[in-house]
Amino acid sequence: MRRALALAAAPLAVAGCTTPAVEMAQPEIVVPTDWQIADPAPISADLTQYWTLLDDPLLTSFVEQAIVENRDLAQSAARLDQARASVRLARAGYLPSVSGTGGIARDVGDLARDGVQFSVGADAAWELDLFGQITSNVAAAEGELAAQGFSLADLQRLIVGQVAIATINARSTAEQLAIARSTLAYQDDNLQIARWRNQAGLVSSLDVEQARTQRAQTAATIPLLEGNLNALANSISTLIGEAPGGVLEALVADEPEPVPTPPTIGGFEAPAEVLRRRPDVRAAEAGLFASTARIGVARAQLLPLVRLTGNIGTGPGTAGSLFDIITGGLFAGVSQLIFDGGRAAAQVDSAQAGAEASLAAWEQSILLALEDVETAAVDQRTAAERVAISAEALDAADNSALLARSQYQAGLTDFRTLLTAENQLLAARNQLVTSQADRAVAFVRLTQALGGGWSITDYDLPPVTAAAAPAPSNRTAE
Repeated sequence: MRRALALAAAPLAVAGCTTPAVEMAQPEIVVPTDWQIADPAPISADLTQYWTLLDDPLLTSFVEQAIVENRDLAQSAARLDQARASVRLARAGYLPSVSGTGGIARDVGDLARDGVQFSVGADAAWELDLFGQITSNVAAAEGELAAQGFSLADLQRLIVGQVAIATINARSTAEQLAIARSTLAYQDDNLQIARWRNQAGLVSSLDVEQARTQRAQTAATIPLLEGNLNALANSISTLIGEAPGGVLEALVADEPEPVPTPPTIGGFEAPAEVLRRRPDVRAAEAGLFASTARIGVARAQLLPLVRLTGNIGTGPGTAGSLFDIITGGLFAGVSQLIFDGGRAAAQVDSAQAGAEASLAAWEQSILLALEDVETAAVDQRTAAERVAISAEALDAADNSALLARSQYQAGLTDFRTLLTAENQLLAARNQLVTSQADRAVAFVRLTQALGGGWSITDYDLPPVTAAAAPAPSNRTAE
């Protein structure tokens, strides 16, 4: 099992948490039954490991390494272990605490007893959970565990997207770098032709200088693209948990691979289903669960506390007579807060305010998730349209440059026409690569918005049963 996921093995579903003493508030967000822009047809692909749908082995290897080696994921997994320990600590409150004592003594003086004296004993204490303070404390700890678990899942979702997008951009940059270098070779030829024609007296030196200018401008883009490619490779290295160097070598080892072509996603799940798949929404819900439970903890401090204590022990004696005399006692005590200057009441108010903030955070996560899907769906559609238009523009620019080059060599047109045609060709080639990268990035962002990039089974979680989204309201969503 992958390290980050193995560390996350815990029951994180909010449905499995202890019921808090205070009823949890529900968001007032009106979740629409259908998307405004997206195709309402059922989704046609499993987006759990959507990066494999891009059919780029290097990208897939980067993503899988990031899931195992990313240091942010490792930190989040460690915090999950802390939250799991906090649950065990809270549940220990249901049980009594028992401590043992022992002693050894030797008298000195005229009246001292002979030999070594021994004594043993035990003390026990048990707090009765009459008013739910311990139960609320356990519920809060379980809610925090769920929130941390879903936060880890959401972090994986985001990091997977970052690695995929950075790799796509690196592919695009590498391809643009290859375009610049091949264009520079053509412009070297143009400069040589312009010099020959100038030496032959067919053109003025203006053509030579224009050719030099064009070549220098193209050559200047190469170091910039090389620097951008190096920066992208270094960022990927950090995301996948290794020192810089290896990623850049993998990207430039052979001829640059094209930008991956994403598949078409046929339709989307209903908004409520998407919200249940979003770990950030689930984490916000669990955070509200924990905050609500803390209200019960604070209120219980205003109520009586019943505590049972007891002890048992032996009197001083030799090893042979140690248990001849056994004494013990049992005490039940009740304590009630009378006056603390309003401290306990202030803690209740603070817990209630915290729950209100958590409710607002849950509502905000729902709105942001809906926004993500709607925006990403439009971006995917428009990006695909730009690819088609850019391909047509490239075909026209390629034909135009071919005609201008042959006509210039034949002396049928001036050099300015050739410069214009080749600049348009260079721009069209870069525009097509950029639009292809935008299309692939739009696919990644859309699958992220739909809750792809993580699986509840990867974290050994039960099925998604918690109400991670409010039910659609009877009101009409505007």
